[in-house]
Amino acid sequence: MQTNPTHTSLVAVGDSFTEGMSDLLPDGSYRGWADILAARMAARSPGFRYANLAVRGKLIGQIVDEQVEVAAAMGADVITLVGGLNDTLRPKCDMARVRDLLTQAVEGLAPHCKELVLMRSPGRQGPVLDRFRPRMEALFAIIDDLAAEHGAVVVDLYGARSLADPRLWDVDRLHLTADGHRRVAEAVWQSLGYEPEDPDWHAPVPATPPPGWIMRRTADVRFARRHLLPWIGRRLTGRSSGDGLPAKRPELLPYEDLA
Repeated sequence: MQTNPTHTSLVAVGDSFTEGMSDLLPDGSYRGWADILAARMAARSPGFRYANLAVRGKLIGQIVDEQVEVAAAMGADVITLVGGLNDTLRPKCDMARVRDLLTQAVEGLAPHCKELVLMRSPGRQGPVLDRFRPRMEALFAIIDDLAAEHGAVVVDLYGARSLADPRLWDVDRLHLTADGHRRVAEAVWQSLGYEPEDPDWHAPVPATPPPGWIMRRTADVRFARRHLLPWIGRRLTGRSSGDGLPAKRPELLPYEDLA
């Protein structure tokens, strides 16, 4: 891998993780790790161009159908692909189909960029996510195999202790906080060969006193009402939080035009 490289363009492909939820900006939009990464890369390369095709809630089949061909046609230096995790969180998940679709996505993107970046997504500690870990780890094994076959970079966020800490996850327990997204951006930045800005991004968060029983139960009730029950409702009715939403940044344009 080249040390301190210069890239001229970045296209991000994926779902809510790449869209940037829950790194909320004052205007109500989301920033997220991909925007942070693009800003850093743009500072190194005048005229740097950036597109973010991600839409929250997308399954890997939708990413293949709606984003892969578009991203490939842009011919960017770097393409990031994160998808499949939403599939593993569904009550019924055909991992063989997920593998085939991920293979299709990687084969569709790898020939059209200088570097394809894949990720082992972070996993929050907690009993709810624990039931899905076997599927998640099966997904990561598929990603590792595809990366080895196609020469892609794999960023191991799942193995980072800091990103498993519940304090780096939003109240919906599905999306990272602003600090979590910053750490992901740093991880990708380093994986692309740039000099670290935060060498300890993966280090555990300093200990704080745990919340009391009443505070934990209150948070559980709030989570169930505001996030879990609506999520279950969408699953039962076949809806998605991203239905009808456009891509975050659908064109590969100079970064300063989008910032």
